[in-house]
Amino acid sequence: MRTRVRGWRWRRNPLRRRSDVVEAWTVLAVVVLMMLGAPLVGALVGRWAHDDARAVAAEQRSERHRVRAEVVGRVPDSPPTVQGGRERSYRVTVRWTETGGATRTATARVPAGSDRGEWVDVWFDAEGRSVAPPPDETAVWQHTLAMGACGAGAAIAVILLGHSLVRGAAARHRLAEWERDWALTEPQWTRRRA
Repeated sequence: MRTRVRGWRWRRNPLRRRSDVVEAWTVLAVVVLMMLGAPLVGALVGRWAHDDARAVAAEQRSERHRVRAEVVGRVPDSPPTVQGGRERSYRVTVRWTETGGATRTATARVPAGSDRGEWVDVWFDAEGRSVAPPPDETAVWQHTLAMGACGAGAAIAVILLGHSLVRGAAARHRLAEWERDWALTEPQWTRRRA
């Protein structure tokens, strides 16, 4: 049966080496960094991502305009395409009346399930091309949370990588210390002289 003595690296004993103390302090540093550093990095990355996503959304809202249009084209029978996790949509001909009274027709993406004669909201850029709607607050927050989680995960990975490097170096130093001490002790036990 194996017995585990907790905290032996912190207490004075004849078997404890300097590398044991370094490893004990490293474990403490890893715990503090995991509890405080990783969430802080995640929060900072999330804040940066939130500000950036809101700026992109505001820019897209200023460049794009929404039009309430009637679906006049034939709706395809095939399944709609999926674009990067966005709502399924078809490319269909739509018609709308501008503020000056002129009627315009264009091909635009309409939500799946839209039928001919139905009124839908479509988005166009300054050149009149059909574009996706700008991200809403939900999309901004999803981006924020995803980036924050990735930032915290990356910080944890760096902390664990650093810890494994320190443990490897401590193990090499520990073995070197044991070799040096054994070289002094072995002649007394085996009656060999150096």
